[in-house]
Amino acid sequence: MDWTKILAEVESVVEPSRGQGRVADYIPALAAIDPNKFGMAVAMADGSTHCIGDADEPFSIQSISKVFTLSMALRKVGDVLWQSVGREPSGSPFNSIVQLEKECGIPRNPLINAGAIVVTDHLVTQVGPEIMIDKLLTRLRMLADDDAILVDQIVTESESEAGSRNRALAYFMKSFDNLQNPVEDTLRAYFSHCAISMNCRQLSRAALFLAFDGTDPVSGTQMVSSEACRRINAVMMSCGHYDNSGDFTYRIGLPGKSGVGGGILVVAPGHGAIAVWSPGLNEAGTSTVGSLALESFVRQTGWTVFV
Repeated sequence: MDWTKILAEVESVVEPSRGQGRVADYIPALAAIDPNKFGMAVAMADGSTHCIGDADEPFSIQSISKVFTLSMALRKVGDVLWQSVGREPSGSPFNSIVQLEKECGIPRNPLINAGAIVVTDHLVTQVGPEIMIDKLLTRLRMLADDDAILVDQIVTESESEAGSRNRALAYFMKSFDNLQNPVEDTLRAYFSHCAISMNCRQLSRAALFLAFDGTDPVSGTQMVSSEACRRINAVMMSCGHYDNSGDFTYRIGLPGKSGVGGGILVVAPGHGAIAVWSPGLNEAGTSTVGSLALESFVRQTGWTVFV
């Protein structure tokens, strides 16, 4: 493929819309980010990346981290995880508490906040919050082949200060015995992994294993089983964008996960991984310009699971 031509077309398509959407100003540390930023990276099986725009500028990956913690949890505890969290789309905002009450503290899926808190809790049970974050960072640095990946402590503190709703979710689940650890221990790890800072190049490279049956195609390291990889991609496809998941699948047709920092990670099985970043969000918390960029990308490449 002529990647220069493809990415130039993507850039041309999104240019009139740059700056649209609203940054995640409910997290103070994210409120001042320039909404005109736009970057995109495509990682291939050989580890090479094709990039445009601000692809090397770090941003807060926020809920995209949930994909990587889910992969760790499935490797550590296996299908026991599904006793604590479901696999169904929520159809509700990412921080909704309504379904938790109706469904006795069992979150609908691991990619909404409540579900990701449960996943984090399982990992904290294994090693504690600090070591859990260290292991996650080690994993991401190895996958991205870049030791510069870190947790942004300013964002972590900002997340915690603005974390009343997440605390409510966690204590509610704790009341149903669906959290094993002290709430603040689990949330300390949760806020930290949401505050991981990566750029598009690093993020797309780190997710390549999800495009190749759970094995990183560059190093040959198996990160998760092929079965777990398929399950992660399936949950991303149906649940990766909260109450915007159906529209995203309709328009893009690939498993993906958005974050309120403006990033979107997309997996094209058998082809590669794509990361896009633009901070302006739609009402569901997905990057407005990022979605447009991905729509243009799949139209040109034909990368879709619906063949």
